[in-house]
Amino acid sequence: MSIDTSKGIAGLKGALRYVRAYRDQVFVVKLGGEVLADPRAVDGIAAQVSLLSSLGIRLVVVHGGGPQASALSRRMGHEPRIVAGRRVTDDDALAVAKMVYAGQLNVDLLASLRAHEAQAVGLSGVDADLITAHRRPPVAVVDDAGKTETVDYGHVGDLDRVDPRVLVTLLEARFVPVVASLAGDREGHVYNVNADTVAESLAVALRAQKLIFLTGAPGVLRDREDPSSLVAFADPDDLASLLASGAVAGGMRPKVEACIRAATGGVERTHIIDGRVPDALLLEVFTGAGCGTMIVGRKEKATYLGVDLAD
Repeated sequence: MSIDTSKGIAGLKGALRYVRAYRDQVFVVKLGGEVLADPRAVDGIAAQVSLLSSLGIRLVVVHGGGPQASALSRRMGHEPRIVAGRRVTDDDALAVAKMVYAGQLNVDLLASLRAHEAQAVGLSGVDADLITAHRRPPVAVVDDAGKTETVDYGHVGDLDRVDPRVLVTLLEARFVPVVASLAGDREGHVYNVNADTVAESLAVALRAQKLIFLTGAPGVLRDREDPSSLVAFADPDDLASLLASGAVAGGMRPKVEACIRAATGGVERTHIIDGRVPDALLLEVFTGAGCGTMIVGRKEKATYLGVDLAD
């Protein structure tokens, strides 16, 4: 037996306890725009999702696609407006979001999953009353220049509730739902909703064991300029100082905040990893070391570390 073969068998044996623990559990996996822009990364993620699904893990994939929406808006002659990291969604921007999120990106993801023999179903939050939202009222925000202004974000929605029945039906039939970050209301309006928030809300509603953000960053860094400053393991209290100091900023902030809310809302473990790294999803799921940042609630942290909360 060759050394490589021995390592492969040892790896399978090492993964067995994880496979047993995760069978029939729900994972929510959110793909960021930077990952979606890399065809090789998307193909690799599709292969990993297919493998996890074949092992009996129930997966829900969530995606947005901000960079792709911005690119299409510019091609159509409309310059996107971003204030404090949030997209202003006027009529033109909403039309683009529908085309890009629920159209091109969703179908492309389905095609990638099909190429790896995963049976996926494309949805948005509008389908089957999955996500109900209301239009965000004008709010006072501090822009990148430090100036405070009142901003009407247009057709941007804040979540009211999640009805996961359609996802439960699909998961029980062993399909992989792929959810675009749009939502609706009772009057038939469609809203652009932050995809990190959608992923977090679905994970809580489904009582998922894991919420995994696949991003273009290695995880949460204490120093954004130093990849070696990765925070490998944290609970919400650990992250409070990083948020307060501004070390966690930009597009990473809403992901960390979503992980904190999910971890305190019943999701056992949340992860932020670089989706462009080969097999990053499998490394995070099936190895103790992982490859990014894991954020857990206080109770789960105690279980993970073998600590008595009464101490």
